[in-house]
Amino acid sequence: MRFAITGSTGLVGSALTRFLRDGGHHVTRVVRAFGGMPASERAVVWHPDEGVIEKDGLEDHDVVIHLAGESIAGVWTDGKKRRIRESRVRGTRLIAETLAGLERRPRTLISASAFDIYGSRPPSEQVDENSEPGSGFLADVIVAWEASTQAASDVGIRVVHTRFGNVLSSEGGMLGVLLPLYRLGLGTKFGDGRQYWPWIAIDDVPPAMLHVLERPEIAGPVNFVAPGQVTNAEFTDAVAAVVGRPSFLKLPAFAAKLAPGGMAEELLLRGSRVVPKKLIESGYAFRHPELRPALKAMLA
Repeated sequence: MRFAITGSTGLVGSALTRFLRDGGHHVTRVVRAFGGMPASERAVVWHPDEGVIEKDGLEDHDVVIHLAGESIAGVWTDGKKRRIRESRVRGTRLIAETLAGLERRPRTLISASAFDIYGSRPPSEQVDENSEPGSGFLADVIVAWEASTQAASDVGIRVVHTRFGNVLSSEGGMLGVLLPLYRLGLGTKFGDGRQYWPWIAIDDVPPAMLHVLERPEIAGPVNFVAPGQVTNAEFTDAVAAVVGRPSFLKLPAFAAKLAPGGMAEELLLRGSRVVPKKLIESGYAFRHPELRPALKAMLA
């Protein structure tokens, strides 16, 4: 198949591009500039902040995968929060409206999303793709983010929203930040540690996407999380155990809430017990369903 991918140089995008090319598929990168790319590599240039994209370069692709967006890491100043929202809403709307206007449209648009749409839920409550959105800055952003694909849906393009858990990889992402601390014995639980932290191993992301693509009946939100649910405390203990260090530190909730903009409160203290209902019911077999074996495989 012919794929076009935004965010192809990020953690997920890089793994996905390698996976697809190894499988014999053609990948077009949608990038802001050609700098550093081989001359032989196919690319489409876009400038989402300006609403500009090389429309003709997207013609005749089977699938478009939209992963680009401002990182949620960092201090949530008013400007940062505005960039988080606008990069997702504007960029996604530009992709969807451009695809809707093509003569040879893709059959499917996969647009990244996140489990944070469910907000903060009690540890006893499980949520799946049928659950209502929660509240908070990220939940509100994601509702608008997913709604920005409407133009593609209106012309009959199948739209899938991949609601990612924390993507775990030895090459970066959350683990890239945490591992140096854990190896120093500075693994830390946040608040009471009872909040659930949905996660998925990077090795499961590309095959799960291909699994969804091969099943045209799957559309709308799909939870990209592992079935092995863990709380923040369990996550901390698991990472510490795999690297052979203790994990006795705790960051009180009141201290985390001092971070400006509510970043620590939403990312560290809140959580939801997310179930990958659609993936399980459609028969996807997770390569890494449980956290500790997944961490051992990544860090071997």
